[in-house]
Amino acid sequence: MTNNRINLISGPRNISTALMYSFANRPDTTVVDEPMYAYYLDHVDIDHPGKSEILSSLPRRLEDVLDQYFFQEISVPNLFIKGMAHHYEGIEDLSFLTRLKNIFLIRHPEQLIASFAQVIHEPVIRDIGIKHEYELFCHLKNQGVDTVVLDSNEILLDPSKVLHELCHALNIDFDVSMLNWDTGKKAYDGVWAPYWYENVWKSNCFKKQKTSSRPFPQRLSGLLEEANQYYNLLSEQSLRA
Repeated sequence: MTNNRINLISGPRNISTALMYSFANRPDTTVVDEPMYAYYLDHVDIDHPGKSEILSSLPRRLEDVLDQYFFQEISVPNLFIKGMAHHYEGIEDLSFLTRLKNIFLIRHPEQLIASFAQVIHEPVIRDIGIKHEYELFCHLKNQGVDTVVLDSNEILLDPSKVLHELCHALNIDFDVSMLNWDTGKKAYDGVWAPYWYENVWKSNCFKKQKTSSRPFPQRLSGLLEEANQYYNLLSEQSLRA
């Protein structure tokens, strides 16, 4: 069987979990939730909610992450790997990305930062991933590797249309089951889910959360200005509703 290995590279607080649930609802797809999280925490001096649990739940060596998760044997046509851009920090050999179908998921930094700051109160550019997304995008583009850029705002405007376009770009058939899923916790959620997934557990489809209009913390205006540079460059490449 020829497998499609679909690799989502996202920033946090960016409907990435909803997109994972969407793909998991397809009968021809299995999903993996942030398999590089322990690798990342083991290589940077940073504290995250549930850090000890995360370090215990996943391999810390990149070779093990790739073998056990990215390139695992699967019995269905598609493997969907949800990951964060900042988890790639410090990886010198990115050649494994050329064996994957890579999607970059972005969100307007003002909304992203306001949401992220509810959990990590003083985020920096590393935390929100957008700079690293842009660097990874440029790296793959320079290698001649095709990628897809998705903007979460565009998905929320017209989920069916944008997911149709995404599936076409990935050379897979669209499945209407991607538009809805069951509410609640999922067996494939990472151990960090209780700290981050409360809102998405209440959802059963792509829809704008009430919390997405929360006020922006002005103390983080410098971070917003820096993040906007990278967001604007990637947004020019994104699929449109």
